Amino acid sequence: MTNRIKSSQYVSGLESIFQCPICDSSMSVNDLQSLVCVNNHTYDFSKQGYINLLAHPIKTKYGNDLFEARRRLITDGAFFEPMSQAIANIVQKKLVMKSDEAFILDTGCGEGSHLSSICDTVSSELEKPVHGIGIDISKEGILAAAKNYTDKVWLVADLAKMPFQEEQFDIILNILSPSNYVEFNRLLKEDGLVIKVVPQTDYLKELREIVYDEPEKQAYSNADTVDLFKENFEMVNTSPIRYTVKLDNPLIHALVRMTPLTWAASEEKLKDFLERESAEITVDLEILIGKRFS
Repeated sequence: MTNRIKSSQYVSGLESIFQCPICDSSMSVNDLQSLVCVNNHTYDFSKQGYINLLAHPIKTKYGNDLFEARRRLITDGAFFEPMSQAIANIVQKKLVMKSDEAFILDTGCGEGSHLSSICDTVSSELEKPVHGIGIDISKEGILAAAKNYTDKVWLVADLAKMPFQEEQFDIILNILSPSNYVEFNRLLKEDGLVIKVVPQTDYLKELREIVYDEPEKQAYSNADTVDLFKENFEMVNTSPIRYTVKLDNPLIHALVRMTPLTWAASEEKLKDFLERESAEITVDLEILIGKRFS
């Protein structure tokens, strides 16, 4: 069975969550080929199984190289494993009392590794279906996700106009990615949770110290991001995640390709770092957990 057919059959069972991004009408799968709204706006399943719901292509700085590097860091280097496990624990505790199927939306999912890992961990512990839906504006990221994780729904779409009906998701994930809180509030179920991951002061500090000369840029403050989150959601809890990861030389190269931190850095600055046999890298994050204001 092709990825296109597998994906279209899976989405056929989830039609009720979708809303046309053009006219806001309901949608259904037609002949296992397309997702079509009642006004005949039509979005085809790609051969890899994802759906592109953008009205027109949007060029981003995030290319195949970045997503391949990120996936390698996550799958080969277990770079974000403690973070993913912490999120899975939060999600599992939230969903354990739920009697029916659960829906998790990852906004800015990139190449899909975080969503796949979290959903698989949670579904293995709970005796109920856990549906993972990943959305990103980068076609390259979604293409990689669809190729590697065929048991999820992958969509190229805009966070400012997400193709879903209101109050469809038990969990909305937003991991080191831009947010759209108006849309998050629209899509979150009344008792759902938004889980946002933001960098803390020492996140990738070893790389920051190489890239930036100014001390204020060598450290990172997320104070404004946290304040904005609190303005839009009632804070349920926060959870700091801090650890170090030892990377060998190939994974050092993957880290440099993955992070936008290095985009403006000269080859001269990065040369010594890229030639190291190994490096200890600090991962310093904060998990923000919020719910809709009552």
